[in-house]
Amino acid sequence: MNICISFLILLKIIILKSLEYFQFSFTDVIDIVLVAILLFYLYRLVKGTVAINILIGIIIIYIIWKITDLLKMDVLSNILGNFISVGFFALIVVFQQEIRKFLLLIGSPNFAARRNLIKYFNFLNQNSYNKKFDIKLFLDDCYSMSKKKTGAIIVIERGNSLEFLITSGNNVNIKLSSQILETIFFKNNPLHDGAVLIRSNYIVATRVVLPVSESTSIPSRFGLRHRAAIGITEKTDAIAIVISEQTGEISYVKDGVIANYKNQNELNKLLLEDLL
Repeated sequence: MNICISFLILLKIIILKSLEYFQFSFTDVIDIVLVAILLFYLYRLVKGTVAINILIGIIIIYIIWKITDLLKMDVLSNILGNFISVGFFALIVVFQQEIRKFLLLIGSPNFAARRNLIKYFNFLNQNSYNKKFDIKLFLDDCYSMSKKKTGAIIVIERGNSLEFLITSGNNVNIKLSSQILETIFFKNNPLHDGAVLIRSNYIVATRVVLPVSESTSIPSRFGLRHRAAIGITEKTDAIAIVISEQTGEISYVKDGVIANYKNQNELNKLLLEDLL
């Protein structure tokens, strides 16, 4: 919040300085409004993901650059200016996967795929969490799989749209019900391989392929399921539940971190706080 206020103050100073030399036209006003809208939706898009930290870092560097430029600190200003000039290419490298998916979606000859563009960004429903999510029913299934040591990985969508993941698996529309997850992850079920994606109170995809975390700080005792859960929660604000096939332990993963909890009541509390 403080960063946003500082950025707006700096922007105001720059505009006032510019007014001393230039006259704004109606077209310039429209231009500024469109850029503001673009920045607003960019923030909504990356909010809740690790990308927000990168965006904040870029804003901080830009603010410092402008301040040093106004104070005539030429050496530091030139260094930061050169960094900003190559920042565009750095962003392409950092977000290459997201940019590729976005361009593929736009260039698709399938009109239905283009209609999913709005769902991909999820501008209108960015804050619509799983208000109808049946936590008790969900946890009962998880505890049942835990006792039977049925391996599973379940991703629960929150603010960020996970529409891009559905294309990697099987698109379904199954209402969450008793033992449905246990049935899906039964080892002889052809749908058990991969992750299950839940939106609101519905399973919307099975056999989903998740991005695996490349972090070197993950303990070696965690397998591919845990790395995949950490990977998707690093990139989005989703929650992932992993059930170990060896121990039956239930892991709660959020923001790329496996949460610590002591008992079922604490796990239930974590879900209540994050989903309702």
